[in-house]
Formats: sequence, structure tokens, C-alpha cells
Amino acid sequence: MTTNSVTPAALKKKPKGKITDGLRFGRFPITAVQPVVEGGKYPAKALPGEGIVVGATAFREGHDQLGVSAVLLDPRGKERQRVRLAPPKGERGLGTDRWEGILTPSAVGNWTFFIEAWHDRYGTWHHNAEVKVAAGIDVELMLAEGSALLSDAADDSSRNASDRRTLRMASSILGNGSLTDEERLAAGFGADVAAVADRQPIRELITVSEQFPLLVERDLAGRGAWYEFFPRSEGAVRDATTGAWTSGNFRTAAKRLDAVAEMGFDVLYMPPIHPIGIQHRKGPNNTLIAGPHDPGSPWAIGAKEGGHDAIHPELGTFEDFDAFVARANELGLEVALDLALQAAPDHPWVQSNPEWFTTRVDGSIAYAENPPKKYQDIFPLNFDNDPEGLAKEILRVVLLWVSHGVKIFRVDNPHTKPVWFWEWLIGQVNKKTPGVVFLAEAFTRPAMMHALGRAGFQQSYTYFTWRNTKKELETYFTEVSHESPAYFRPNFFVNTPDILTEYLQFGGPAAFKIRAALAATASPLWGVYAGYELYEHVARPGAEEYIDNEKFEYKARGWDAAAASGRTLAPYLTRLNAIRHNHPALLDLQNLTVHHSTDDATVVYSKHKTLPDGTKDTIIVVVNVDPHGIRESTISLDLAALELDPEDLSPNGGFRVDDLISGESWEWGEYNYVRLDAHVEPAHILSVRRLHQ
Repeated sequence: MTTNSVTPAALKKKPKGKITDGLRFGRFPITAVQPVVEGGKYPAKALPGEGIVVGATAFREGHDQLGVSAVLLDPRGKERQRVRLAPPKGERGLGTDRWEGILTPSAVGNWTFFIEAWHDRYGTWHHNAEVKVAAGIDVELMLAEGSALLSDAADDSSRNASDRRTLRMASSILGNGSLTDEERLAAGFGADVAAVADRQPIRELITVSEQFPLLVERDLAGRGAWYEFFPRSEGAVRDATTGAWTSGNFRTAAKRLDAVAEMGFDVLYMPPIHPIGIQHRKGPNNTLIAGPHDPGSPWAIGAKEGGHDAIHPELGTFEDFDAFVARANELGLEVALDLALQAAPDHPWVQSNPEWFTTRVDGSIAYAENPPKKYQDIFPLNFDNDPEGLAKEILRVVLLWVSHGVKIFRVDNPHTKPVWFWEWLIGQVNKKTPGVVFLAEAFTRPAMMHALGRAGFQQSYTYFTWRNTKKELETYFTEVSHESPAYFRPNFFVNTPDILTEYLQFGGPAAFKIRAALAATASPLWGVYAGYELYEHVARPGAEEYIDNEKFEYKARGWDAAAASGRTLAPYLTRLNAIRHNHPALLDLQNLTVHHSTDDATVVYSKHKTLPDGTKDTIIVVVNVDPHGIRESTISLDLAALELDPEDLSPNGGFRVDDLISGESWEWGEYNYVRLDAHVEPAHILSVRRLHQ
């Protein structure tokens, strides 16, 4: 007869060791730790000073109290922060066993964190004593246990002298039989004792999770306002007689940098600056035939003058480029360069390395297609024939531009290249020059966009451009701030040369204000393409892009005339960027809370941040997303998300808010009436005024 029973003799023969060795569960189970990307295979993303939401599911058997903490270790493995976790605001009292808190790394580097679960001795005694003493059960025993517990904690030499005195005094009172039960219990339950136990819990049976990676990158990896312009258009001049254009160049474009910096932007992004192919060059509005003076698309890279490692002769020389970068840096701008891994038919690579492209059965090289779109002037790269040779050549090109002061690359269509390549390239570049940032221009399926983030892209374009209704915005804001921030940083561009949405085409100036206000406040990263401040909104028929698209021709904009007439959004963009610079809450990603409004076109959300000096920054944003009219709504605020202290409130429970757009101030509460006229001002950006700060 077969049996699975184990005899004492068999146990004696087993090798020495703990019976828990090799088990997956510790004394207290800790599961579903966040932020963890694929079990720690990839590091979660973070920024210096950013509040990172850390959480875990942890529980125990029985009814004793469990405590849970998160511990942050710096790149040298030194403990820098220990935070006690609590049930999430929306789940308190629901018994989900979920715990959350905020960890804040302070500097760039490879940080780690882990979770601890432990028997909360003080919390367990407090609960039991509260119940039993009130019921007259084991009163003296509970008081004696409390006295012994606090006495043990007072003997802990790791505690400071003041806390040890507090615990010792409370222990003495608990053990003093000459006092009433109420007096003794009050000493053990005192706020001073609770504060000591909160700062340094009285704990035992500690279970520790494994350590998880946290990659902390520089500010511009996840914070910043981007501005895009074509250098060939800045300073371009058209001959009134012949209609022929003289291209702008780096020296004329540098004159526009002051205006960009004055609007408060942090990054100046330029489309490709390389020689443009002649073969199959596109004409105005993407026509198949170009005239002799049509400049072609900058994304059709490569001609006899060179490829990705060369500068278009009309833009200038490397010396001119270096001077442009230096001037941008003087103004507090970083230059971002387009990395478009594709080639015009006359790119030098086509002759030197035809294996880097796809050859059809008729011997021709396949041009790029995204049906129904066709790009006859561009050959896509093929990474399967000579992956090592092609990868090393691209690394050489990127490092060349890094040597000329470029530390940010906006990558064109990265989803059309293998993900492994990006993991390798970004890793190699940052190994040689830490801090280089890559933005993915990947308007594609979520799985690919998220994979690119895991592979190393610091930020990405998003679906924000097409999220316009209240429901769409609330859902998307929640997703990018709470579901995917560990591996996906959203850059909310309001427009691009390829994207002019119907909302902007037909929404009038109000639509431009609305989209800018949403982008600048909902994400730490946002961007605009030149012409947005002039309300450019006319589309090419049948397309979601601009008529007379700057991708295929020069565009001279009347900046001075617009400023003189007042028909410019530049002052509004300047105000939005100033608000961002003055309010750190807007520069974190995970701190967004959506609030309720009764109107189906009024979006309400807040962002809150506790600063290192203990002060709090709270912003409430209310936006009418209907660009055509007036909207009235009653909004109800989740006051817990605003973290208001009692001294911030008036006698009737209200608090002060200052509108950072209009300059007006009001007293608000949990429920508030709002009326927003899109044609006057579609948004409130409110700073909560804390009287005690």
C-alpha cells in the first residue's frame, strides 16, 4: 500500500535547514508589487523628485494587525527613504489587502526598492485593548501587555532619546495600578505615542520582498515643454517677382529662438536637417511631381551631399549648427533632433549597402507605404539582412550628433523597426553618454507603444491628440497616469505637421486654448508645432493635415504682424508654461485625480504634490471641452485627494483658490458651481491657497 505520510525517522534524515527554505511565501505573503515591469526584467521609470506610487498586496492569517512599508535604496544600496504604506484612498475599509504610498528618489541613477510586511505589535495591542477594555474583558492583562510592549520599544537603542522617553513614560503610566483604567489606557493611546509608533513602528516577524529596479533619469526625460519648427522656414524669403524661395538657415533660425524661450519652452525640436533626395522628390501638398525649386520633404534623407551624418547645404555647416545649439543653450533650450531611419533613393547607403533595404523580385528597392499613403521618396531600412552592420552604422550617426551637443532625439516611426534594435541602441548610447533622451513618434497599437517604452524610450507621442470628449479624456488621463507610468511617459503634443484634427479645424480659437490647457496641465510633457499660436487650422481636403504642408514647402509666418494685431496665442502659451514652472505638482505624472462634474463637457482633475520642505502644491483644473459655447456645471471634489489640513479651511469648511489664468480668487468647498464660456476663457487653473504655509 502506497502512503504519502512522513515518519519522524524520515524527518531526521533530511539535511539540516529551515523548513521554509525554498518556499515562495514568506511569513506574510507579499504579492503584486508595483511599479514592477515584467517581474523586474525592465526598470520602472522615475525622475528626480518625482512622487512614485509604490504598492503591494500583503496580508496575514488571523486578526492581528499587519504593517507594510516601502524602502528606497540609492544607486549605492544605501537606504534613503522608508515609507509606511496604507490602503489606497478609494479602497479603505474594503478589505482589498492593497497598500500604497509614495517614494521620491532624489537624483539620477539606478535605484531599487523593496516591500516589507510585519506584525504590527502596537497596532494589534491598540485594537485589542480598545475592544476588550471597553467590554471589561481582561482589562488588567491588556494594560500590562501595553506597558510591557512600550517598555520593550523604549529599550530599542535605534530610537532617538526623545521618543524613548515618550515610550517609557507611557509604559510607566500603563503599569501604574493607582490610576484609573481610563487614565492608564489614555497614556497608551496618546497622540505622542501614536506619532512615535508611526515614525518607527514597533514590529516583528518582518517579511522582505525581493528588490526591484527603478531607473531615475534626468528631468527632460519626463518633464518639459517642446516647440517644433522647420529651420528652413525661419528666415526664408520669397522673391516677389519670380516666386522663388531663398531657404532659411541655422543663423536665421537662431533669431527665432528668443521668442521660443520667452514663451517658456524647454526643448526646441527640428525635423531632419540632412540633405534631401532628388529622385521622386515630392512637391507641394505631397504631389508626386516637384518643381525645380521645391525643397522636398526633410524626411526623404540623403543625396549626393551626404546622408544622416551630413547637413543640408542650404542650412549651413557644422560650425553653424554648433552655434545654433550654443545659442539655444544660452537661452535655456535644449535642441532635439529628428532621427528618421530611412533613406531617399539617392542616399549614399543605397549604393554602398543595398543589403540594408528590401529588394523586390524585379530588382527594384521597395519604397515606404502605409496604405493608402505612399512615400515614393523614401526607402525603409531592412534590419534582417545585416543587422549588426546596420546597427553599428546608426550608432555611429547618433554619437556624431551627440558630439555636437544633441542630447535629445525625436525618433520618427520607431514602430517600423525591430524593438530589439531600440533596446540595443538606446542602451549603447546611454552607456557612452548618460542622459541622452529618446522620444518615440509611434502612433500605433498599444502593445508596440508600451514595448518601446520598456526597451528604453524615455517618452512617447500618444493618443491624446484624438481624445476630445469628456469621457475620452477622463479615461485616457487615468490610464496614462495610473496604469502605465512605470514604462510609458506620455508627451501630449497638441498638433504636428501630420496631425491637424477636426477638433482644431472646426473649433476656432477656443479649441486651441482648450487643447493647450489640457496638454500643459495633464501631462508633465507637452508640445506644439509652429503655427499653433497663429491658430493655423485649414486642412488639405480629405486629409487630417495642413494645407500647403510645411513638410513639402517653405512657410513664412507673420510673427510680428500677429503680435501687433493681438491675434496670437503666444501670451496664453507663455502663461501656461509659467504656471508649469511655478507649480511642481504639474510636473509629476502619477498624481492626477479625476473629479466629478454634472456637465458632459466639463472636465475636472487635480494634481497634488508634497514638496521636500513639507509644503504642499495643489492644482485644480476645470475645462470646458466644448469649443462652441458656454457650459455650466456643479463639480464635486474628492477632498481627500487635495490633502487639506484643518487649518486650511474656513469655519464653514471652505478653502481659498486662486485662478492662475484670470487672477480671480474664490472660496470653494466640496461642491462648486462653474460657468465657463469657451469664447472668453474655457479653463480654470486653480491653485489651492494654504493659509498655514
